[in-house]
Amino acid sequence: MRTTHWLMTAILGLLLTGCAGIPTTPTPEARQALAPTGKLRVGLQLGSPHNVIRDSASGEMKGVAFDLGKELARRMGVPFEPVLYPSVGALLDGGKSGAWDVAFVGFSPERAKEWDFTALHLEIEFGYLVPGGSSISTMADVDRPGIRVAVQEKSQPDIFLSRTLKNAAVVRAPSLAGTLEMLKSGSADAIFSIKPSLFEISNQLPGSRVLDGRPGIDPHAMVIPKGRDAGLAYARKFVEDAKSEGLVKAAIERAGIRGAVVAPLE
Repeated sequence: MRTTHWLMTAILGLLLTGCAGIPTTPTPEARQALAPTGKLRVGLQLGSPHNVIRDSASGEMKGVAFDLGKELARRMGVPFEPVLYPSVGALLDGGKSGAWDVAFVGFSPERAKEWDFTALHLEIEFGYLVPGGSSISTMADVDRPGIRVAVQEKSQPDIFLSRTLKNAAVVRAPSLAGTLEMLKSGSADAIFSIKPSLFEISNQLPGSRVLDGRPGIDPHAMVIPKGRDAGLAYARKFVEDAKSEGLVKAAIERAGIRGAVVAPLE
C-alpha cells in the first residue's frame, strides 16, 4: 500500500511539474486587449541590447525585449511585429499614438501615471563611458566643475543624473547614438547610460571604457497602454513565467548583455 501511495504521489508530482511548463492560452478578451489589430506590435528601442540590436552583417535581431515580445506573441497565438524606434522618447511618443501594444522600458512612478506596468523583468546597472586617454578614471572623478556628461534626453538615466550630479554639467542628445557623437566631437567628456548600452557603444569607440562601480539601478518592466485591463493579468503572469522558466536569463545571455540581471520573482 505504501509503495502504491508513493508511486501515485510521484506521478502526480511529475504531472504538476509538466503542467507548470505548459504556456497558458489567453482568453479572447485578453488577446483582444493585448493585440487589438490581430498581431502583437512590440515597441523596441533599436541599438539597446536590453531591447533590440541588429547584426550589421546578417540583419538578425536579438535582445531581451525582442525575445520576450516574440515569445509572448507565440504563446498568444498571434503574429509578432517589432516596431522600432531610435530612442525611448520616440518609443513612448509612439505608444501614445497607438503605434504599439506592449513595450519594455525603465519603470518610474512618473511613467506609471501614464502606463500600466507588469512586475520587473530586468535590473540594469547605470554607468559612465569615457573615451581613451580621459583624465576620468573613477566615478568619483566625474562630478567635478568643467566635466560635461552626455545623456539621452527623456530617458531614465537623464532623470537619475539630473537628481544626482551636483557639479558636472549635463548635456543632452535626442538618442543614445547622439551622445556618442557628442563624445567623439569633444562636446562631452563622458556618457551616462545603462551599462548594457555603454558596453555596446564601447565597441564602436576604440580605447573607450566603462568605469567600474554602479551609481544606481534602472528597473525595467513590460509596459502596456492604459485602458487594456483585460490583458494586464495575462501580461503580468507571462513576465513571472518568463523569469521562473529561465527565458529572461536566456535572452540576456543570447544578447551578450553585461551589467544586467534577472529581477526577483514577485
